[in-house]
Amino acid sequence: MAVPLFDTGTALAPLRPAIEEALLRASRDGRYVLGPEVDAFEGELAAWTGSRHAIGVANGTEAITIALRALGVGPGDEVVVPSFTFWASAEAIPPTGATPVFCDVDRDTLCVTADTVAAAVTPRTKAIIAVHLFGNVAPIGEIRSRTGLPVLEDSAQAAGTLVDRAVAGPGSTTPDGDGPLRPGALGDVATFSFYPSKNLGAFGDGGAITTNDDEVAERVRTLRFHGSSDKVDYVDIGYNSRLDELQAAILRVQLPHLQGWADHRAGTLERYRAAGLEQHVRLPVAAPGATPAWHLFVVHHDRADELQAALTGRGVGARGYYRTPVHRQPPMAAFQPDGIADLPVTDELARTHLALPVSATITDEQIAEVVAAVAATVG
Repeated sequence: MAVPLFDTGTALAPLRPAIEEALLRASRDGRYVLGPEVDAFEGELAAWTGSRHAIGVANGTEAITIALRALGVGPGDEVVVPSFTFWASAEAIPPTGATPVFCDVDRDTLCVTADTVAAAVTPRTKAIIAVHLFGNVAPIGEIRSRTGLPVLEDSAQAAGTLVDRAVAGPGSTTPDGDGPLRPGALGDVATFSFYPSKNLGAFGDGGAITTNDDEVAERVRTLRFHGSSDKVDYVDIGYNSRLDELQAAILRVQLPHLQGWADHRAGTLERYRAAGLEQHVRLPVAAPGATPAWHLFVVHHDRADELQAALTGRGVGARGYYRTPVHRQPPMAAFQPDGIADLPVTDELARTHLALPVSATITDEQIAEVVAAVAATVG
């Protein structure tokens, strides 16, 4: 049985009629840019994350750049960012005029910690980007308390993850004021990507920024629209970065189903463990107090490339995402004048990690097939 690395189609199949109706509604309305669908989605996303504000933008990468600028990041500043992450987490920093400074991550959670961040902070540091990698959660509260610096949550891979209030830290908020928290309301500002393969995916590009800070939110709204709030007066050099009405209509249909999909993703770890995968590879480790909605199910093995090739040959999706970590990519050398940063855990994880199939609808039969294929390769 072939098992795809991603399967977005199965979960969306029963929603197709509603999605098509939403697209017709948006097209008939005739307001195609920052219209009623975006307005409604922003309100619904803010309520879902527990944030006071959600602002739609064109994609997750521009979301980071705009959010950093809204925090006051600019030329001469530094922003601490992990290297074991998708390229965009760091790529979005130089357009602000600031310099990315790379830090290591925790070997178990694969996320930054207060210690790894603090080791990279200098007097020029203006903000921290804490990536909730693969659906796991970085300790935002600890980082804020330790550094005293604003923290941007890169939540692109963590839509649907839940975090216990007891470990979230001061300043975090919840949708109901009492239950678990969600990424997007843990730090000073957060960014989301709605790329089609994400836990909450559009049918194209899209992104959003969430925050509880009224001033940050207003600055984001101005920056996303050419540096203007009224199309007449321009107060800054901004961006043409707006979430599309049609994508917002699609996302509105999916959002009420997201937590159910996320709960299914979260159960993948125990299902793989019960099927015996832990006998062959090192499994993911959830951060303390977190219930990760695994965007990617990433395991570790010393022969990761060999395992990937064997699984692919058996029709089982597998992929190493960050074999060359960001700080070792050639364009980032210019931001490391004293030499490539020494990040030993990042280098180890880059070499040993491998993503195995996970989705909002993955079945026990598919999991058993994956485990059998892994066992046949590594014993």
